[in-house]
Amino acid sequence: METLETAVTPFTLCVPEASLVALRDRLRQTRWPLEDPGTGWDHGVPVAYARDLAAYWADGFDWRAQERRINAVPQFTTRIDGHDVHFFHVRSAQADATPLLLLHGWPGAPTEFLPMIGPLVDPLAYGGDAGEAFDVVVPTIPGFGISGPAIGWQPDRAAEAMVALMARLGYRRYVVHGYDAGALIGRRMGLLDRDHLIGLHLTDVLGGESLTAETADPSDPVEARAVQNAMRYEYELGGYAMVQSTRPQSLGMALTDSPVGLLTWLVERFQDWSAAEKNPEDVFTRDQMLTTVSIYWHFATIWSSMRYYKEMAGVWGVEPEISAAPLAIAMMPEDLGVPVPRVIRQHNNLVRWVRLDRGGHFAGWEQPGLMVADLRAAVPELRAAG
Repeated sequence: METLETAVTPFTLCVPEASLVALRDRLRQTRWPLEDPGTGWDHGVPVAYARDLAAYWADGFDWRAQERRINAVPQFTTRIDGHDVHFFHVRSAQADATPLLLLHGWPGAPTEFLPMIGPLVDPLAYGGDAGEAFDVVVPTIPGFGISGPAIGWQPDRAAEAMVALMARLGYRRYVVHGYDAGALIGRRMGLLDRDHLIGLHLTDVLGGESLTAETADPSDPVEARAVQNAMRYEYELGGYAMVQSTRPQSLGMALTDSPVGLLTWLVERFQDWSAAEKNPEDVFTRDQMLTTVSIYWHFATIWSSMRYYKEMAGVWGVEPEISAAPLAIAMMPEDLGVPVPRVIRQHNNLVRWVRLDRGGHFAGWEQPGLMVADLRAAVPELRAAG
């Protein structure tokens, strides 16, 4: 019997007009630092680029158009573990469709996956076969975006909430896809709910042992790339993680108060982690980036999303539990994280490892078509291994 605590309630996204007006006022009143015209992305977001993007956010970006796009997909909320969890949910017309949970990462949002939903749910309309159809569930992780601020959450608790969500929707067997924090949560779901999990489709397995120059095989291009990227991350790109893993509160207050601070903190990640070369617009449109940034802004969730790093700080480098859940890896060639098969096999039931042709960290956001195709190909292998 459905109660107030288990009810699934239709949801329509509508940011109050006062919040949009206040945002534009703040953007127009930004106090900018001294600009060095010769400074590039190696110092962070260039001031000239930030000024231009902020001006577009204030006077060119149409949030209401994005709301209409987002609201074209059925959305719901349901209360799990004391928190209202937001999610998209689209059922296929195919009776034997495979339930699929798509999990975003940080600093991501479930809206990244919207272009994938049509081909997943209705493969016949997109060149696929009827047997490749999915029922798609795309939640907002508690503490992120539309699910609202949440303190005391980390991947284990989020995994329990996602297991509860799929059970509440009536799915007894399902697949999980995730990247970044979504991959951590997905792997944990494989440990918590193995009986109901067909398998995992991830872009990487985070935490646990990392290869070093001493332990890697330099003749293996994947292992050599893993070491190279790990060095770059540690000495060039990982400063954000050190702050978020140790002192997220001070930065969280600053980014919650400053839209340009939030904008540049997130756009720097889009630039560094994607397949972008010159600037993030090589990969994402301005409207795509600003939709994600706006969701973090209007729902004031940057701090609580960053706290996941603090909560996860103790798991890095710790030997993970052995997972029997069938695992498919879709390696993105421009991602900083490089999933090394022999390392993954130590603690996981790796049944498929594929290097996609292109794409960076934000896998389905950058390359929705490739991700849909790989999910279609991977699920039969996951079923066979289960």
